[in-house]
Amino acid sequence: MKDYTNLLPRNKHDFDRVDQLKKMNRIELLPLLPGLLEWIQDMNWPIAHEVAELLLTFPNEMVPLIQDVFATNDEIWKYWCLDILIKRLPKEIKVQLKDELIRLVERPTVGEKYEELDEMASEILSTIG
Repeated sequence: MKDYTNLLPRNKHDFDRVDQLKKMNRIELLPLLPGLLEWIQDMNWPIAHEVAELLLTFPNEMVPLIQDVFATNDEIWKYWCLDILIKRLPKEIKVQLKDELIRLVERPTVGEKYEELDEMASEILSTIG
């Protein structure tokens, strides 16, 4: 299997690499998704929105990756996953994240509460019933 990790963006202005990724075959992109998800840790980075758009074309594959982010202590990254990805995922995909969303609402950490992740998770939960 070919190693495509050298195609990941190298800096927050690397639009050329993002454009190359958009032209790639979906199967080739699959192993790159975790690395791409790191580019939405800060949505102020210039390439972040384009990377998010690419990630949203892989809704099913995003579920375990988002679950991995929720297992970290990076509240800002969790915030962007909620706001930029989960809100825009199809309902049937959001349902797969229901346990994590409920945990954010019912048992947020101090940091998650400070970043209002519980409120955002509650808003998302209200859209999936």
